[in-house]
Amino acid sequence: MSLWRLMRGADIAAVAAISDAVHGGYTESAAIYAERLQLYPVGCWMLERAGERLGYLISHPWRGDQPPALEAPIHAIPAAADRYYLHDLALLPQARHTGAAAEAVELVVDQARMAGFARIALTAVNGADTFWRKQGFLPVSNNAAYGEGSVAMERLISE
Repeated sequence: MSLWRLMRGADIAAVAAISDAVHGGYTESAAIYAERLQLYPVGCWMLERAGERLGYLISHPWRGDQPPALEAPIHAIPAAADRYYLHDLALLPQARHTGAAAEAVELVVDQARMAGFARIALTAVNGADTFWRKQGFLPVSNNAAYGEGSVAMERLISE
C-alpha cells in the first residue's frame, strides 16, 4: 500500500532523482525543491510504499497568471497570493495507475481550501493536460511559459 506523507529534508535527493526520471527537460535541481519545502512545507508531499519513494507533490500559494519560472528560486511565498499553485506532481512508473495521482490532487484541493483559496492553477507539460482535465482542471490559455505545448490550467474549488 502506498502512502502520501509530508516531505522531509531527507527526501530532497529522491525528489530530484524522481524529477530527472520523469520530467525530462522540465526537471529542476534539488535546490529548487529544497526551497519550496522550506518556504511551504505543508504543500510538499512524498509518496512512499514499503520504504521506497515513488513520487512527490509540491504546491504552494502563488500570485498572478505567470507560473514560477523553471529552475528559478521564488525566495518567498507572495504575501498577496491569489491562487494555489500545483507546482509539480511526479510519479515513477510503478506508482502510476494506482490512484496515487488522484489522491495527490485531493491533497492539493484540501490544502488550497484550508488556506482559503478558490482556485488551483498549474501548467501542464508533456501532454499531461489530458490527465489534468480528468481531475477537473480546464485550460485557461495555451501560454508557452514552459515552452511549446505547455498549457496553463485551473480548477475552481468551493469552500
